[in-house]
Amino acid sequence: MVPIIAPSILSADFNNLGKDIEMINHSDAGYIHFDVMDGVFVPNISFGIPVIEHVKKIAQKPLDVHLMIVNPDGLIKAFAKAGASIITVHYEACTHLHRTIQLIKKQGVKASVCLNPHTPVDVLDDIIDELDMVLLMSVNPGFGGQVFIENTYKKVRELKSLINKRNPECLIEVDGGVNFETGKKLLENGVDVLVSGSFIFASQNPTETIRKLKEL
Repeated sequence: MVPIIAPSILSADFNNLGKDIEMINHSDAGYIHFDVMDGVFVPNISFGIPVIEHVKKIAQKPLDVHLMIVNPDGLIKAFAKAGASIITVHYEACTHLHRTIQLIKKQGVKASVCLNPHTPVDVLDDIIDELDMVLLMSVNPGFGGQVFIENTYKKVRELKSLINKRNPECLIEVDGGVNFETGKKLLENGVDVLVSGSFIFASQNPTETIRKLKEL
């Protein structure tokens, strides 16, 4: 399977956000990834619904929205209306995960669950059949530019085994420390979607970097 590359606009130049979105539009990227942080679930604050609404007006790629927030249920409808194509919630933030997933799907949006580095894959055993995607964090969420956690490869293999048995259409996405080296290994272990932020946007030629990631 050809991998899907999802540039994370957390690392984009917000003084020239429209220009960066146009770059993604004309690149080999498959998604545009948004990290929405509330300063409570993670120790940082990023952007919210107005930015997604703005990007949706010019984006030609599906919007992959990762909610790093507490109590996501109350905002799911708003993020879907703003233009999200995929909404990811954290296992660690959802008291009633099945209800949350059903709420996402009710909006006509694909549903995804994220696991923090310390959370084992087997917690998804009762929900994997309902998911369109699972996001594994390969760094501790909250900040860009962190070092990749090597145990992620093992988690990817475990998740791939579960998916193959129960829900083969479910995608595996990884976010954090993705570059040419880690990206290649992740794809070899079964990842479908690579999220990359600073590695893409800090490169001399982001379009070329996206192309090379897709060709790993």
